Amino acid sequence: MNAEHRSRNMYLFLFVLVVVSTVAFQGWRILLNNFAVEEGGFSGLDMGIVQSVREVPGFLALLAVYLLLLVREHRLAALSVMILGAGVAAAGLFPSVWGIAATTLVMSFGFHYFETMNQSLTLQYFDKAETPLVLGRLRSVMALTNILVGGAVYVLARWMGFEELFALMGGVAVVGGLWALTRDPTSKNLPPQHKKMILRSRYWLFYVLTFLAGARRQIFVAFAVFLLVQKFQYSVQDIIVLFVCNNVINYFANPLIARAVNRFGERKVLSLEYLSLVAVFTAYAFTDSAWVAGGLYVADNIVFNFSMAIKTFYQKIADPRDIASGMAVGFTINHIAAVVVPFMGGLAWMADYRIVFLGAVVLSLASLVCVQFMDGQLRSLSRD
Repeated sequence: MNAEHRSRNMYLFLFVLVVVSTVAFQGWRILLNNFAVEEGGFSGLDMGIVQSVREVPGFLALLAVYLLLLVREHRLAALSVMILGAGVAAAGLFPSVWGIAATTLVMSFGFHYFETMNQSLTLQYFDKAETPLVLGRLRSVMALTNILVGGAVYVLARWMGFEELFALMGGVAVVGGLWALTRDPTSKNLPPQHKKMILRSRYWLFYVLTFLAGARRQIFVAFAVFLLVQKFQYSVQDIIVLFVCNNVINYFANPLIARAVNRFGERKVLSLEYLSLVAVFTAYAFTDSAWVAGGLYVADNIVFNFSMAIKTFYQKIADPRDIASGMAVGFTINHIAAVVVPFMGGLAWMADYRIVFLGAVVLSLASLVCVQFMDGQLRSLSRD
């Protein structure tokens, strides 16, 4: 099988799994906050607990490497999407804190293990120039899928309740995962992957940037939409409109970001991300405008796509046999802080919600400093 044919088969495989997993996960994201507030009567602390539980599987992503001793990467990707769908489908049945936490845990195991396999397969099957473009295209596909899901939920919410909507969105992922189990897009010509956890000192910058990104991102994921719902009284329909606007922009922006990574390099792209996030999170802390807060949510999502440069940086410095292990270890490092941050953020929220977003400013500044070492490391490895 030539390289082009091999890449095309893998792209189609990942394309389908990305679409169906996005349907389930985006449906869950759209519905969760309103479901939690309207049906579960959640406080900020309750939401922090659920979001902390959601990140436990990410912390355990390194176990995916050991699962590869039992099942091949592409099959683990398909099974993970089915588990993601099952968790989402069951979410509407249990409106209590611990019920939502339990279904979230199931969903999250599927989500994080699929993302680990998705990133690993992408970095293995596409070369260093193609990878940013493939990542950009798949993120555009996600954005388009998010738009369609938002529109579907907006319409269906008139006739269906939370329980039926969760079941429908999760069912799509289960069916897509079943399809993927019947496919084998892999090639035997690639370097075999290590099936154990690999930690190397030369990857230190990837580890640090991944850790900071995980902590900072969880502040956004756990509390940005919650702020819109609790403080600014956004309805389900308001959140859907916001998501659709965000994803329309992302659909066009992601290919441009991917080309920018190839043209300007990872350091410059990530520096722009972190500078932008300092401004965004500072504004979150002090705005009293519902319109401004919604605009900040869209801006944060656009800037988040720049983070693909962390993965392409790793691809450039990594031994090809370390890719699967590196993605699993990266997910675990990303979630070390992510398991704790939502809970601690929930406690801080009770004192003053501004503390939560100012903490994200500090993390963004730390990332900005660290990323300046990136070009030096690339030059050092090229000499070796």
